Amino acid sequence: MSRNLFLVLNEACQGSLDKTFLSLPANQSLTYAGFFKLAENYALALKYCGVTEGDRVLVKTKKSSDALALYLGCLQLGAVYIPVNPRSTQHEIDYFVNDADPAIVIFDPNEDISVGIRSETIGDGGTLTLMAASATQEALNASSNTSDIAAMLYTSGTTGRPKGALLSHRALISNGTALNNIWAFKKDDVLLHCLPVFHVHGLFVAIHCAMLSGSTVIFREKFSVTEVTQLLQKSTVFMGVPTYYTRLLSSDSFNSTVCSGMRLFTSGSAPMTEQTHKSFYERTGHQIVERYGMTEAGIIASNPLEGKRIPGSVGFKLPGMDLRIAINGRACGTGENGFVEVKGDHLFSGYWRKPEQTAEAFQKDGFFITGDIGNLDDDGRLRLEGRSSDLIISGGENVYPKEIEICLDDFDTVLEAAVIGVPHPDLGEAVVAVLVADGSLSIQELKDYVVERLTSLKQPKEYFVISELPRNTMGKVQKSKLRASYSALFTKGIEGN
Repeated sequence: MSRNLFLVLNEACQGSLDKTFLSLPANQSLTYAGFFKLAENYALALKYCGVTEGDRVLVKTKKSSDALALYLGCLQLGAVYIPVNPRSTQHEIDYFVNDADPAIVIFDPNEDISVGIRSETIGDGGTLTLMAASATQEALNASSNTSDIAAMLYTSGTTGRPKGALLSHRALISNGTALNNIWAFKKDDVLLHCLPVFHVHGLFVAIHCAMLSGSTVIFREKFSVTEVTQLLQKSTVFMGVPTYYTRLLSSDSFNSTVCSGMRLFTSGSAPMTEQTHKSFYERTGHQIVERYGMTEAGIIASNPLEGKRIPGSVGFKLPGMDLRIAINGRACGTGENGFVEVKGDHLFSGYWRKPEQTAEAFQKDGFFITGDIGNLDDDGRLRLEGRSSDLIISGGENVYPKEIEICLDDFDTVLEAAVIGVPHPDLGEAVVAVLVADGSLSIQELKDYVVERLTSLKQPKEYFVISELPRNTMGKVQKSKLRASYSALFTKGIEGN
């Protein structure tokens, strides 16, 4: 039988079937056996809906045990799981449906969404959940193999239009196994999970590590300083983004006693400041393991579990992958900045229905061009020095300016828009819009327009109207000048709109 991701996870959990997998609020829980049964029932429910192997399943739902079981059910059925941000607007969902061409769309029962194709709901009273509850035993013989696509995650990039990154069973198995090994996950670990489950960090990194080791997950819908401070005392591993750690440090109740049973804190999705590293160590006695990854490649590098962890470095490349620093095909020397390029089984299979953009993303020898700039030291540690795009990382999540600029430019009285990220004490970076507009622009009307079309993390925190955008001799907007002008916006205060 083909060794797909579902089979790998199922085999890894066989020794833990009677053990708690998900520890849920209100003293609820699911054993591994119960979770796999729920996943199988969702696979059968999808089958009743006409979903077959290779079909795409678009999912817009809040974080829940049902959503997680639906993911595993898709793997078991051989369908392609496509999670999107549960805060996505109707405008964004329309794009995803038109682009992904899914067989079905799944969302929460209280959603007011029109998709024009078959849709079902999940959760309490959800139509798919009711189908799953009444499912009868039936053989599910998906023949998916390692090269088949397991999931598709949308990532925007510099074009501003989201692209579906195709992730194979092989890629997810390879990355999950490597992380499980280098972070030394064991059956008696307890992972405190507060991350979203519609992207790589929360869904693949965290959940796959737990399942491959048969460990327990304390599963919470969102991050709360008060709740996390309490639950850390029952946990051994916590995965977060820098914003989580800065918020924990702002609480007087967060201290070394709270963390006495912890063995591992990891951080990713955005760079962590050296001050946060230092403050966390001084408060808790723990050093955060910072790592580096992206949708198209999973986790690429990590600081070591044992040995020196250096703030500002994202550590060593993962086993089973190649990493190089290069400029125009020339390998860079030690300490020399260049573009980070990677190669290995962990890489995505390409962008959905975008062959030209897929080809542009790879070198002729198969190395993927991450778009990040970095260097390697004498020991092979990777240090990131910047991003080659204008990517904004806000609260640990990627925000692509071009997508926001397209939305702003479509507003009648906006003549031109430039979107930048500026330092923010809590979010890391905050979204700011700098506009050229005619005299009749109403900022409030523009804000209302944006709220209808973009999720909250993409909505600018401030708007500024200027006479013209700064440009270089080639006519390109000089965003570096804009960032410099507004860099103190959230630290010293600049009046915006």
